[in-house]
Amino acid sequence: MKPRTTHQPKVQPGTRVAVLGAGSWGTTFAKILADGGADVVLWARRPELAREISEARRNSDYLPGVNLPVGLRATSRLDLALAGAEMVFVSVPSQSLRENLKQVEPYLAENAIIISLMKGVERSTGMRMSTVIEEVLRIDPDRIAAISGPNLALEIAKEQPTGAVVSSASLETAQAVAKLATNRYFRSYINTDVIGTEFGGVLKNLIAVAIGIVDGVGYGENTKASIITRGLVEMTDFAVAYGAQAETLAGLAGLGDLIATCQSPLSRNNTAGRLLGQGYSINDVVKQMQQTTEGLASVKPVLELARAKGVEMPIVEQVRQVLDGTLDPRDIAPHLTTDSGEPQGERTLDDVGQAHGGASLWRAFQRTLDQLRNGGRGAGSTRP
Repeated sequence: MKPRTTHQPKVQPGTRVAVLGAGSWGTTFAKILADGGADVVLWARRPELAREISEARRNSDYLPGVNLPVGLRATSRLDLALAGAEMVFVSVPSQSLRENLKQVEPYLAENAIIISLMKGVERSTGMRMSTVIEEVLRIDPDRIAAISGPNLALEIAKEQPTGAVVSSASLETAQAVAKLATNRYFRSYINTDVIGTEFGGVLKNLIAVAIGIVDGVGYGENTKASIITRGLVEMTDFAVAYGAQAETLAGLAGLGDLIATCQSPLSRNNTAGRLLGQGYSINDVVKQMQQTTEGLASVKPVLELARAKGVEMPIVEQVRQVLDGTLDPRDIAPHLTTDSGEPQGERTLDDVGQAHGGASLWRAFQRTLDQLRNGGRGAGSTRP
C-alpha cells in the first residue's frame, strides 16, 4: 500500500489536543498525551466527573488509585474542550459515535486531525470507526487516524510500559500523532493499513469473549491456547478479505492485542465472556459491566460482514450462539469445528502470499516481540 503524502502536519510539544470520553481508556490516553508534553483538555459527559479530574486529579469511577497529571484539564462542555484543538482523540462507545460526532462538528478547528481510540464496528451499518468519522464529518481520510494495540487502560495508567500502532492513510498524519502519543512508558509505532489496524482491534474482542466463556466454564489452558491460535486465523482471513495486510494482524494491533485481551482479567470482553460461561444471561452480564463491552455489540455485524465475503468464522459464530442462548457454554468448542470430518492442514495466516504451518505463527510472534523490544517493523510500517 503506497501512503499518501498530500500534507505534513507539524506537531510540537505543547500542542493543544482534546480527548473526548472520560472512561478508563479516554482518561488513560489523556494522561499519555499530557505526560508526553501535550496541552490536553479531557471532555467528560458528567460535570461532577470533570470536576474530580480537574480538582482532585483522580477518576475514581474508572481508574481507581491513579494520580493524573497536574496539567490535565477536564470539562463537561464540548465547546471548551474543542476550542483550538489541533488533534481530537475520540473515545466514546462505538454505537454512539455517529451522534457524538454530530455534536462535535460545529466546534472543530479547521484542519483538525481526528483520531479514533475505539475498537468496534457500527452495528447498524457494519462500518469501521474511521469510516463513520469520514462520513459524518465529511473530511479527507488524510485527517483521520486510528490507534490500536495491547492497551489495557489500568496497566498503562499505572505507567507499565507498552506499545500501540497509529494508522492513517497519510503517513505524515500517522507520524504526527505518534510523536505526540509517545512518552517514557508508551511507544507509538505507525502504519498505513487502517483497515487491518481497526479490524484487529475489533476482532480480538470477539475472540476474548470466547476465551472468557471457556474460562468461566472451567476449561484449561489447552482449550484457550487452541482458540487463541485459531482465532488469529479467523481474524486474518476476515481482515485480508476486506483489504487489510496480513502482516498487520501479526503485529501489535492483531496478535499483540489478542494476547493481552484474552489473558487479562482487566479486559471487559474477557470478563463478560467469563460471566456468560458461569451461566449468567446476556442481560445480566450487560447490567454487571460498568463500561461498554464492544465485543458483545460487534458479534452480529462482524458475522454479517464475514458472510458477505464468504469468510468462515466458527469461533465468532459459537459466541453468537451462546449470546442468543442457543448453545450451552459448556458445549463451546469452535476450535474443533471444521467443514468436514477429513483431516485438514493447519494454517496460521491467510493463504494470500503467506507461509503455512507453525513457522509462520513463529514469525508472527517474533514480529510482535521485535516491535515491543527492538523497534522491528512489519510490512507497511515504519518507526516514528
